[in-house]
Amino acid sequence: MTARLLDGAALAGRIFEDLRQRVARLAAAGHTPGLGTVLTGDDPSSVRYVEMKREDCAKVGILSVHEHLPADVSQEELLGVIRRFNEDERVDAYLVQLPLPGDLDEEAALLAVDPAKDADGLHPVNLGRLVMGADGPLPCTPLGIVEMLSFYGVPVEGRHVVIIGRGLTIGRPLSLLLTMKRPGCNAAVTVVHTGVPRDDLAGHVRRADVVVAAAGRAGLVTADMVKPGAAVVGAGTSFEGRRLLSDVAEDVAEAAGWITPRIGGVGPMTRAMLLSNAVSAAERRVALAR
Repeated sequence: MTARLLDGAALAGRIFEDLRQRVARLAAAGHTPGLGTVLTGDDPSSVRYVEMKREDCAKVGILSVHEHLPADVSQEELLGVIRRFNEDERVDAYLVQLPLPGDLDEEAALLAVDPAKDADGLHPVNLGRLVMGADGPLPCTPLGIVEMLSFYGVPVEGRHVVIIGRGLTIGRPLSLLLTMKRPGCNAAVTVVHTGVPRDDLAGHVRRADVVVAAAGRAGLVTADMVKPGAAVVGAGTSFEGRRLLSDVAEDVAEAAGWITPRIGGVGPMTRAMLLSNAVSAAERRVALAR
């Protein structure tokens, strides 16, 4: 069996086209959506990630509002920038790029973000809305995974999904989202992690119809662990030198029914959902102003 490709880059391109049309309608109504980014320090990965987000904004016509702070910025100065973004009428949604350098308090910074402008969907208020099944911005990577599985016709409703990883950005919110009674979800979900003994973890994975590996452990999921025909999503990554490695070993493609590529799978979908959250925030603002 050779797995069908869950091509996140191709789907993200289609989403970008839809976003261009939504942005054009908003601009015609007198409002150009704005996405803000707050970068602190010069971590190469963070710098490049923010650059890509700003490039994505340009592709669809979203205004990019950016603040680059030095690594030695004080906590109060950082909070001052966050307050300014909360009040900036140009900014519909924004994010504080993590990790923060030095002794800066990440929790305090994230809590200071206006939940209505939370581009990542990870503010505690918005995570609470997710738990309640209420409307609000959804976490970008989990939402991107759900959209990708739906687009490529992977059966999820009523199926068994195993998520490896319990992190705040993927595992925990994805488990909540997939159990919701909403299109593309409504699954039975098991969450495991690298603290589970290897044999037990493999046993859980073998029973799964859909596997999402989000542990950041290279090659964690191997072909012998996968039920034939299952969908396998590599959402966790790590580096070996400059080479990006997936949590999913290459031989899994011979056992799985669907699989994400090592590059061009979940990452582009995360970025597309970030822009989608910003445009949705702009649409809500325009609707409330009417």
